[in-house]
Amino acid sequence: MDVQALYQQKRMNPSDAIECVRNGDTIVVPTGVGEPPALLTALSDARRNYRDVTVSQILALRKYGYLDPETRDNVRHSAYFFGGATRPGGQAGWIDFIPHYFSELPQLIERGLTPADVVFSMASPMDEHGYFALSLGADYTMAAVKKARAIVLEVNPNVPFAYGDCYVHISQVTGLVESNDPVLEVGLPTIGPVQEAIGKYVADLIEDGSTLQIGYGGIPDAVVMQLKHKHDLGIHTEMIGDGILTLIEAGAVTNKKKTFMPGKSVATFALGSAKLYKFMDRNPALEMHPVEFTNDPYIAAKNDKLIAINATMQVDLLGQCGSESLGFAPYSGTGGQADFVRAANRSRDGKAFIVVPSTAKDDTISRIVPTLSPGTHLTTSKNDINYVVTEYGVAQLRGKSAKQRAEALIGIAHPNFRGELREAAKKMNLL
Repeated sequence: MDVQALYQQKRMNPSDAIECVRNGDTIVVPTGVGEPPALLTALSDARRNYRDVTVSQILALRKYGYLDPETRDNVRHSAYFFGGATRPGGQAGWIDFIPHYFSELPQLIERGLTPADVVFSMASPMDEHGYFALSLGADYTMAAVKKARAIVLEVNPNVPFAYGDCYVHISQVTGLVESNDPVLEVGLPTIGPVQEAIGKYVADLIEDGSTLQIGYGGIPDAVVMQLKHKHDLGIHTEMIGDGILTLIEAGAVTNKKKTFMPGKSVATFALGSAKLYKFMDRNPALEMHPVEFTNDPYIAAKNDKLIAINATMQVDLLGQCGSESLGFAPYSGTGGQADFVRAANRSRDGKAFIVVPSTAKDDTISRIVPTLSPGTHLTTSKNDINYVVTEYGVAQLRGKSAKQRAEALIGIAHPNFRGELREAAKKMNLL
């Protein structure tokens, strides 16, 4: 097989490449920066030529033209997880969403429970054997590649050729377009004194030799910034970002003590800077794998001392976490939080941390509440919760009674709200 001849045969401009999309199709797009801008722009420009086409993705980052309520009957978005570009439409009701555990999304695609007719993805340049790396988002995209009728790649020299299980062969590709624009960069979140205080509490409970899963956000990154002095940390996570890169550069991450895949950092998607993407390129110490591998609680828990660090927006007195909605209004999604909380609970000496500032809106609203707000989408259950951390301390809840939990959570609430929380707990017969 002459892979170079196949490449030239399948090379086309974006407006021609999108002609493989049929009315009624669902197009699957990778997480975040794995989204292909030339293809999605071409689709947006031609959207009125289509009928009943759906784009499904976790964390859309750009506001493409197809994200338009006026043309939702032509091309619409169905979110696996909301981001800034899709959240307004989700809250207004013209963008739908699919509830799921991140680890199980490939299974939903494989079994036909959620459709995947076409794949649009960013890809690295082709190697001499005819393979492209979908390194920025192996996630659920690899499952969609196996299921889809058509695979269209946007090949960009700024996309790293990473190792792992993230490859598509030229023989599988329906069409490809070329671009050389820089991959979208996503900087580290702002870290303030509250985030720093929470980060210190968590960092103090992380031992040398632990393996880390770190979610996105100011507090998880505040934890990362305080782990540079640790030794022999490992990485088994869903997202690799600049925070993890900082730990690797500081020498805190060696992966030597990992009990599963020692010597390797493992992730399913990337979200960071050009420096991160360059670090990923042909780096034998990093592997990118589909999310059914990285996030499966049984697989991730093969790492002893697995540490899961994830954020929430609201915690009730039983320890139930609403991490993805504001009441009934969707805000983000389940993502991998539940996967990794369960993984850390299974792991020998593992610890699952849910981090949350004690208040919102300039200390006017307590994030620790008697009961979750009506309509809140439950993310981490009372049966799975372990550590909850605010800037006022740590509440370890796993194995504790309902009354013990209420007492512990009130103890780390903002002092201004402890009195009313105590009164509410008494009315609920929790104190």
